Amino acid sequence: MNPIHATVPVLRRFLADFPRLVVISGAGVSIASGIPAYRDRAGVWQHSPPITHQEFVSDPARRRRYWARSLLGWPTVRDARPNGAHLALARLEQRGHVHLLITQNVDRLHQRAGSAAVIDLHGRVDRVRCLACAATVPREVIQQQLLRDNPGPGSHAAAVRPDGDADIGDELIAEMTIPTCAGCGGTLMPDVVFFGGTVPRERVDACRDAIAEADALLAVGSSLQVYSGFRFCRLARDLGKPIAIINPGTTRGDPLATVKLAADCEPLLAALAQGSGSGR
Repeated sequence: MNPIHATVPVLRRFLADFPRLVVISGAGVSIASGIPAYRDRAGVWQHSPPITHQEFVSDPARRRRYWARSLLGWPTVRDARPNGAHLALARLEQRGHVHLLITQNVDRLHQRAGSAAVIDLHGRVDRVRCLACAATVPREVIQQQLLRDNPGPGSHAAAVRPDGDADIGDELIAEMTIPTCAGCGGTLMPDVVFFGGTVPRERVDACRDAIAEADALLAVGSSLQVYSGFRFCRLARDLGKPIAIINPGTTRGDPLATVKLAADCEPLLAALAQGSGSGR
């Protein structure tokens, strides 16, 4: 039997028993859109660790490295399109099943697919913020500035990495002119929570409140290795809320799961959305 055919009834029963869900999504949801994940199916890093918050704010050389790599990696995120998993979750929200979607991704593909009740837990890479005056500007505006100021590095091809990152040689990084705030000259930073950074309290509180009101928690496409997402599994467990996890590999939340489906999320969610009726 096709493994998807075997697991869809399990997920449909979970949705029937617990029709009002909070969903946590991770990098696995966006793989089919061409955006790589940080970890493999065992939850192990596939690349060198990404830049940390402290490195970005305190080390000009690391900032230059970030912007050089982002110059070549951003178009992959910019041009990505929602896949079947994003579209399925949007349909489930429209039918009243998804109370809130907490995404650990920064690509905004859930919103492009039509989901409205979304919290970007780690922020959004399509926007840049000034650390001095807090002004924001679209990432594509900064991309055009980077291309004008760096015609050499901007003409190179590079291997795509997660979240708009890319591999690039050190010799090109050394040539980079990095952007500054047009208003005050301050340091510009993507409007995301880098590793080692802190998720704003109001986002965390909104997620906690939604889980308390929901029937159950569904985690899709995430290894849940990062505590900022895993804590919501612990909260659901403490509140007595059932937890379903869809991920082809091992996750940190597996010991807490009521249902664990070792499958790719796109075909499974698409089949679920196709067969579900209104939860209202």
